[in-house]
Amino acid sequence: MKKILLLFLVLFSTGAVFSQNDSLILKNGDAIIGELKDLTRGVATFETDYSDSDFKIEWDGIRRIYTVQTFLISTTNGYRYNGRLQSSSDENVMILQLDGSSMEIPMMDIVYLNAVDEGFWNKIDAFIDVGFDLTKANNIMTVSTRSGISYTDRRWSLGFNYNTNFTRQDEIDDIERTDGGLTYTYFLPKDFYVPVSVTYLKSSEQNLQARWNLLAGAGYFVYNTNRWYWGFSAGAAYNNENYMPDSIPDKQSAEGYFGTELNMFDIGDLNLSTKLRAFPSFTEKGRWRMDFNFDTKYDLPLEFYIKIGFSLNYDNQPVEGGSDLDYTLHTGVGWSWP
Repeated sequence: MKKILLLFLVLFSTGAVFSQNDSLILKNGDAIIGELKDLTRGVATFETDYSDSDFKIEWDGIRRIYTVQTFLISTTNGYRYNGRLQSSSDENVMILQLDGSSMEIPMMDIVYLNAVDEGFWNKIDAFIDVGFDLTKANNIMTVSTRSGISYTDRRWSLGFNYNTNFTRQDEIDDIERTDGGLTYTYFLPKDFYVPVSVTYLKSSEQNLQARWNLLAGAGYFVYNTNRWYWGFSAGAAYNNENYMPDSIPDKQSAEGYFGTELNMFDIGDLNLSTKLRAFPSFTEKGRWRMDFNFDTKYDLPLEFYIKIGFSLNYDNQPVEGGSDLDYTLHTGVGWSWP
């Protein structure tokens, strides 16, 4: 009887403010009324009038949801909708679309939400972290950074990342490694997508003054849930390299590429992401390259986090005087937004 009364009161209060507020009913029986801001990586952000800070709520901890806002909604099968959400049962939710149509799907099939009427800044995610090491022996100093910013719209996303690693030591040359990239992704139905990117690498270990790589291809998400995603892609690339010293001639080549990317974001406060790409050359006989990145992040209060990152680049035909292998290990403390 108490549970029935509680549900009645929740539904009544929800209806009373439905014209102005979103509402959630959690699996523990609590009801929250306010504004649902977004859902990303399995965590919903909810704002209320009675709390100075936003609530972070695990998506699988929500039993029912009712929204008055219109959201961009992404599902596990790769489809994207614009509409409101209204629970039809404890497991299913109705998407009420702008054209007046509706459809019912399992609530756990929703992997991403963002309010359609939100401004530019609400579609941006950003982070930066810094690591620093100082050793008395030989006066070794190492500074490393990792940073990124991304914008996600209904059918596409644009992301930029920039990473540095600099080591200074008495009586030897400075060691420097810088990499970054700009990536555009267009999302197609049924978990297909089109990636286009430009990447940059400077590595004193491989005698690279600059490597610019432009690639385009097609990809498919084998798994895409609000807990993790795993995708594969393949295509073609153009590679342009400048070397140290300047007396070594520049080199251009045409390449193919294939790669895989895994991102897991529901391991408690731990997040894990990794990306691997291989580049067999079309124009340089027997040459192939590989890029590998791995990041693991442990969330702290106030959007701070601890990160361990590993990056590796391999070239089976390096330039004269350069190493075939270069890698960095980064440990740092950072902050993300939002």
